[in-house]
Amino acid sequence: MVALAVAVWPRGDDAETPTPQSTQITSGVSGELRAAAGLAACPATATTGNGPLAGITLACLADGGPVDLAAALAGKPALLNLWAYWCAPCAQELPYLQQYAQRAGNAITVLTVHSDPDEAKALARLAGLDVKLPGVLDADTRVRTAVGAPAVLPVSVLVRADGSVADVVVRAFEGVDDIANTVARELGVAA
Repeated sequence: MVALAVAVWPRGDDAETPTPQSTQITSGVSGELRAAAGLAACPATATTGNGPLAGITLACLADGGPVDLAAALAGKPALLNLWAYWCAPCAQELPYLQQYAQRAGNAITVLTVHSDPDEAKALARLAGLDVKLPGVLDADTRVRTAVGAPAVLPVSVLVRADGSVADVVVRAFEGVDDIANTVARELGVAA
């Protein structure tokens, strides 16, 4: 019993232990692979964030650094696209998302969320599609769980500026106009 108590007793060095909602950024992806993908930087943390994404920190695909999702998205509407390198409908819609992001400009944040642990294959897929959107790695699908999305891909999550979820779109977008119409209807952002 004493050994068990010693084994589970808290120690003073717990500040280094990640919380259950954080992600350790320890991928084996090289800087060269990240550079070859040429992704845009992830949104910078502006403030603290609210909503179901609060407390979720994921790795940025562009540089491997941590991204507090709710804080990075706070204050502006966002479209999060959950995808994986092996998903054919995802590969079809990612270029549409790139075009939509260019069309919408700064009116909305478009962020890809790779919902698979293989970061190297995600970077290679994005490079092959010439998609340069900012993205994060969600190896254990915490975003999907947090917003209550089903276990299918692709899924797009439309997030209001206050961090609340406006809609979870469980289908592939069919083009840039489809994205623009959906976002305008659910978030009021015209593009």
